Amino acid sequence: MTGEQLKENVEKALDEIRPFLQSDGGDISLLSIEDDKFVKVQLQGACIACSVNQMTLKSGVEMTIKKYAPQIEKVINVE
Repeated sequence: MTGEQLKENVEKALDEIRPFLQSDGGDISLLSIEDDKFVKVQLQGACIACSVNQMTLKSGVEMTIKKYAPQIEKVINVE
């Protein structure tokens, strides 16, 4: 998978999860993909102060991204 295909797959995953975040007043944006293994995202809006945002990041965002791009090892939220 090329870098561009990887980015497209990660964006597809974020598009899938974005409506759930937006329904709670939040959002997410892709900042970068490093070494084709680590995805850096930024939670926005209500997601920043949400007490369960780490759980959302792991069980929601990371799981969905890995479905589209299995080689991704970790999703990191950059504040």
